[in-house]
Amino acid sequence: MEYTKIVQINNLTKSFRVGSQDINVLKNISFSISNGDFVIIVGPSGCGKSTLLHTILGLEPPTSGDVIFLGRNVYRELATEDERSDFRKKHIGMVYQQSNWVKALTSIENVFFPLMLMGYDEELCRQKAEDMLKKVNMLEWKDFIPTELSGGQQQKVALARALINNPDVIIGDEPTGNLDYASGEEIMNLFIELNSKEKKTVIMVTHNLDYLNYAKTTIRLFDGQLVGIYKEKDRKQLAKDIEKFKLGNKSQNKNEKSI
Repeated sequence: MEYTKIVQINNLTKSFRVGSQDINVLKNISFSISNGDFVIIVGPSGCGKSTLLHTILGLEPPTSGDVIFLGRNVYRELATEDERSDFRKKHIGMVYQQSNWVKALTSIENVFFPLMLMGYDEELCRQKAEDMLKKVNMLEWKDFIPTELSGGQQQKVALARALINNPDVIIGDEPTGNLDYASGEEIMNLFIELNSKEKKTVIMVTHNLDYLNYAKTTIRLFDGQLVGIYKEKDRKQLAKDIEKFKLGNKSQNKNEKSI
């Protein structure tokens, strides 16, 4: 079944208990992500981006509210960790800022390892992995250990691994955070190609404001709250709002220094 809305977030809150206090990290957030969208979640450090992403992924149960992913209520219908893990394996491809490699395996073996865990035949897994490595221009490095590769090359291999199960959604958690400019652009162009040509839904968290020009939808967070949703036509307003935030932050810092 094809869903118009890939993700729906309804009145989501998340609090953490620290000592005798409840720290509110996400505050009554609601939005949806459409099939085929390229969504970038942006905001200053500590605003709740990673917590939101982990909640969408089924890794961090909310204090209240619902996460509907491909028509399934992630924390009500998929009640156990195992059920949510199986759901991720089938439907989501993840690319992290820092890839976790099985260090004894080559790049191609790391790419097809998730399929092996799902019980697929090794020969089929290897062929699929070669196809994915070719897609990200890394086939000639298939027999290298990932840690022998550059940071940008490792992220390409990580993207190939994320694609191996033909996921409905690709999620990037600061996937270019450790890369130089040129390598970051290569990864972003691969994400764009997957979105535009293969119609993959992409959800990405980043600190890099330059990448907002690639997004079809930008979700802006501040202090655990959703403060704006911007479409491509709203980019000028987005730039104004970000600049206003920067100016306000500078003014606040000056006032603090003068106290």
